[in-house]
Amino acid sequence: MTRDVVLVPGLWMPSIAMSLFRARLAKAGYATHLFVYRGRDAAEENIPLLEKFILERLGGRAAHFAGHSLGGTLILDTLCRHRELRAASVLLLGAPVRGCLAGRRLARHGFGRWMLGHSAARWQPCEARWPRPEPLGVVAGTLPLGLGRALGALPGENDGVVRVEETTVEGMTARALVREGHSMLIVSPRVLRLAARFFEQGSFA
Repeated sequence: MTRDVVLVPGLWMPSIAMSLFRARLAKAGYATHLFVYRGRDAAEENIPLLEKFILERLGGRAAHFAGHSLGGTLILDTLCRHRELRAASVLLLGAPVRGCLAGRRLARHGFGRWMLGHSAARWQPCEARWPRPEPLGVVAGTLPLGLGRALGALPGENDGVVRVEETTVEGMTARALVREGHSMLIVSPRVLRLAARFFEQGSFA
């Protein structure tokens, strides 16, 4: 069983933000590989960079993948496009794979457009499907505490930035809802336990 995990942080998140996540996985015996990218760049620019990173770090070995927010969408887009990349399992944490209402609201303002850069295109409504056989798990927050709330109330369950329905992937193996805000998903003890369980079992049960 593979013990490699590729981690991809969210937009505006420094690599150190995933240090606790990495430490807990390392304690459980996993070798972590952190992919650092420019979140304001378009997905079309970051997908080949992630592909190259995977090939250089892992060669032909399979790995688990975990991505927070935009990092999760990048993982999904890359693995769907490059089926030759081997994966053991994939875990998305608060990833707005179907677009992001809060992101679209932010893009209406000049400063918001600057903050999002070319990544703004990924926040438009879209379909999300997992066509691969490997297990894909989704963790979504339900505590409405995040920057998105400053731009107006978000309909339905949400983590303050991403709505639960925006995390839905057709063909996903399992989804877990946790009472956490968006940024807390990568430091929550419960989410860390769910991640370890998913990598081991391919489910949250």
